[in-house]
Formats: sequence, structure tokens, C-alpha cells
Amino acid sequence: MNLVRFEPWSIADLVQRDLNRFETRGSGRSGPETPASEWAPAVDIVEEKDRFLLWADVPGVSRSDIDVSMEDGVLTIAGERHTDKHDEATGVRRFERASGRFHRRFTLPETADAEGIAARSANGILEVTIPKLPEVQPRRITVEAA
Repeated sequence: MNLVRFEPWSIADLVQRDLNRFETRGSGRSGPETPASEWAPAVDIVEEKDRFLLWADVPGVSRSDIDVSMEDGVLTIAGERHTDKHDEATGVRRFERASGRFHRRFTLPETADAEGIAARSANGILEVTIPKLPEVQPRRITVEAA
């Protein structure tokens, strides 16, 4: 399984975006500088004999806020983690837990069975099971006498 990660920003832009994240959080600003994905869940991918397993860390994300789709050989996991609004009066001094929209895409190999993909979420972990297509065995053809 090939891993495709969308990284449109250079290293300098990533650092600047991280620094600005604390200034703009909760300000309600939106515009061209607003990223399409505000955070990305960590993902583990394991290949077994008959399937691929993908686990994504999505703590605090409701099942109804997760969208798993497959199109043209690309598996997409998207969703949103909501947070409560806080201001200075509530005594909040620091925000480290990422929130907002997330979006991850993975190119699946030709051996993946797109029709059999299943997903479930429990205890903050999204598990996506991607079965493999049955292997086509070479067929031996007997040559008969004429």
C-alpha cells in the first residue's frame, strides 16, 4: 500500500502556520490562509496475507463526524474534531490538542478489494479493514493428441 500525504507548504510555511495557530484559534477568521486540513491523525498500516489493516488515532471524534470513502483507488479518511469555546474569563491559558477538520488519503494497490472495505470506530481508534482480492492462480493447460 502506497502512502500519499498532502504537504503543500514548505518547511518555513509549516513553522509559521504552527506559530500562527495559537494566535488565530477561536478568532473565527477564515480565508485563503485557512488550511484545508487543520490536523492529521496518526495512522498505522499493516499488510496481512488476506487484508490490509489501517488504524487512525481519532480521540474525541464522533463516528458521525468521520467519513471514509474510496474512489479511483484512493482511500480517503476525513472528519472533524469539535472543541468547546473558551475565553480568558474561563481561565484557559493553553491549547495543545488539535481540533478542526482532518483529511488523509492513501493510494491502494490493485490487489485491494474496494467493495469489501469496512470501517469501525471504538475508543478513539478508527479501524479500516481492506480485504485483498483472491489471487488468480496460473492455470495449467493440458496438451492433447490430435
